[in-house]
Amino acid sequence: QLQLVESGGGLVQPGGSLRLSCAASGFGLDDYAIGWFRQAPGKGREGVSCISSSGGSVIYADSVKGRFTISRDDAKNTAYLQMNRLKPEDTDVYYCAAVRGHSDCRPSEFRYWGQGTQVTVSS
Repeated sequence: QLQLVESGGGLVQPGGSLRLSCAASGFGLDDYAIGWFRQAPGKGREGVSCISSSGGSVIYADSVKGRFTISRDDAKNTAYLQMNRLKPEDTDVYYCAAVRGHSDCRPSEFRYWGQGTQVTVSS
């Protein structure tokens, strides 16, 4: 089975940056679209950003557009989420997910999920 492991979360001050990584094993990642999602208490899981299997198409939530950048390196079986100018409202558990083919970045479309990594933005 495809397995995904997130890393790179932690505590950062407002305005700071973090880079999340999503390492895949079990299968090559080049056949999968990748998504980053987040979920906080009292909220449903929301799409942050998604990237197509080819890397040629990306989607960003309006709340992170211009601040976050999604990328992938299939040779390393790893996807990334670069988060800049972080805000307290970005505090969440962040998950990476994968699905064969492509999607419109809806959580229900993704079949494989990591365990999540905590991002806390606070002074």
